[in-house]
Amino acid sequence: MTSGSAAALPLPDDNPVPLGQGYMGVGYVQDSKDFKPDSSRLDLTPEVDVNANPAGVDISHYQGSINWSAVRGAGIEFAWMKATEGTTYKDPTFSTNYTGAYNAKVIRGAYHFARPDSSGGAAQADFFASNGGAWSKDNLTLPGVLDIEGTCYGKSQAAMRTWITDFYNRYKSRTGRDVVIYTSPSWWNTCTGGWSGMAAKTPLWVAHWTSAGSPSLPNGFSAWTVWQYTSTGSVSGISGNVDRDRFNGSRARLLALANNTP
Repeated sequence: MTSGSAAALPLPDDNPVPLGQGYMGVGYVQDSKDFKPDSSRLDLTPEVDVNANPAGVDISHYQGSINWSAVRGAGIEFAWMKATEGTTYKDPTFSTNYTGAYNAKVIRGAYHFARPDSSGGAAQADFFASNGGAWSKDNLTLPGVLDIEGTCYGKSQAAMRTWITDFYNRYKSRTGRDVVIYTSPSWWNTCTGGWSGMAAKTPLWVAHWTSAGSPSLPNGFSAWTVWQYTSTGSVSGISGNVDRDRFNGSRARLLALANNTP
């Protein structure tokens, strides 16, 4: 997820961002295989009328103080915010944002920035679930997100699949929910080998910054649930740039995801 006012510097593929500085989209300054769509090949006929679907944002401490009433008044219906990273870092603005979004009636959830190089998937899922990533059926809480991007953290494709599976299994045992996976096509294809093992279990939040009518999907997935379509959006109540997202369905379906109903 993007930094807003913070400047993201290119990093070598084998050098993850410093602890605590990961946010959705930071990995894609390193990801030259994606996010630069060839406009001559884009299908500009929308498959989904995204402008009619619930609008969302994702944020971290980089966005600073947020006026959530203004955000809701601007038509934003959902938000995910950074809670944790690895097994030691907690985003300093998470509690304020989580409460502020709830009070403004923004359907919100938490995300965890994965650090597969530092500890196992189960340990990071435990840390996340204990520090903001838990879930309750209150009409305003979305399931947690595993934000996995950037480098392959020195892991083979098989080892990365195991790490993701361990995170998924522990998060599900702790919360009763399937974790949402946020990733890009190029990261997933490179670091997991286009693995299909999560497609039937986890909602996909795909990062593909393009004006096309729908996003490209990672191999192994046939549908998307959330689409992060730009890192340079603007929203009343949030200073600077902010990631903008769309939900693939109606508000009723968004609430069904929040409440874990069919």
